[in-house]
Amino acid sequence: MIDYDRYNWVGTVFSFRGTALRRAVGRVLVLTLFAVAVQLVYETGERLGWPHFDFHFGLEPAEHAVLGSLLGFLIVFRMNASNIRYWEWRTWWAQIIYASRNLVRVGVEHTDEGAELADLVSGCAICLRRSLQGHMDTEETEEFLPEDLRRRASRFGNPPTAVAAAISQWIGRNRRSGKIEAQVLRQMEDQLSKLVEAQSGCEKIRKTPLPFAYVVMIKQLILIYLVTLPIAVCIPCGWWSPLLVGIVSLGLFGMEEASVEIEDPFGTRANCLDMVAYTLTIARDAGQLAAMKSLRP
Repeated sequence: MIDYDRYNWVGTVFSFRGTALRRAVGRVLVLTLFAVAVQLVYETGERLGWPHFDFHFGLEPAEHAVLGSLLGFLIVFRMNASNIRYWEWRTWWAQIIYASRNLVRVGVEHTDEGAELADLVSGCAICLRRSLQGHMDTEETEEFLPEDLRRRASRFGNPPTAVAAAISQWIGRNRRSGKIEAQVLRQMEDQLSKLVEAQSGCEKIRKTPLPFAYVVMIKQLILIYLVTLPIAVCIPCGWWSPLLVGIVSLGLFGMEEASVEIEDPFGTRANCLDMVAYTLTIARDAGQLAAMKSLRP
C-alpha cells in the first residue's frame, strides 16, 4: 500500500509508481496510433477525392455518446464493486487485530501462560496472511509456533485453522486446570470466534472474484468504443482526434485497470494493503502484552 501525501497535489498528479499508467500505456499507444492511421486515411481520401468516401467516416457524435454513457455507468459500477471488496477486506483485518489484542490481553491477565498464547495468536496471523497470498505453509512462524504444531498445521488444508484449534486447546487446558473462570472462558471463546469469522470473511473475498461474464463485457465495450471513437471524431476534430483518443483511452483503461488492481487486495503489488505490517502489529502488541505482566512489581 502506497503511503502518500494527500495534500501534495502536484506530486500526486505527476507520480508514476502505483498508477495504472504502466499497465495501460501500451494499449493507449496502440489506440492513439490507430487514430493517427484513421485520420491519415481520411485526409488522404479527401485530398484525392475518393467517391462516396465520407459515407464511411463521421459517425454522429451524439449517437456514439450513447455507448459512452452506458460504458461510463458500467465502469463506475465496476470500480464501486472493487472498492467495496477492498474496504471489506480492511474491515475484516481490523477485526483480526481487535480480536487478537483482546484475546491475548485477557489470557495474560488471568493465566501464567500468556506468553504461549501471544505466540499462538501471532503465528495464527502470519499463517492467515500467507494463506491469503496463496502459500499453504507455516513459513515465518518458526519464532512463534512449536515444531510439532507447525508440522500438524502444514498437513492441514488450511494452516490458520489448525493454529486457531491450538488456541482453543490452550483455552480449554487452562479452563480444566482452574486458571480460567467460566465468564473469562466465554469472553476468550467469543474473541476467538471473531478471529475465525474474520478469517472466513477474508477467504470469501479471496475466492470469489467478480463474475467473469461481467468483466469481459466491460472490456469488450471499452474496446468497441475506443476503436470507433476515431471514426466518430475524425471530421469535427481533424488532427486533434489522435490526442483526444489518447486521453479518452487513458481514462477508460486507467479506471478499468485501477478496478482490477484493488479487486484483489491480498497480493504484493503497490496498491495492495500492507498485510506484513498488519501481522507485525499483531505480533508486536501480543508480545508487549505478554511482557507487561513479567515487569509488574
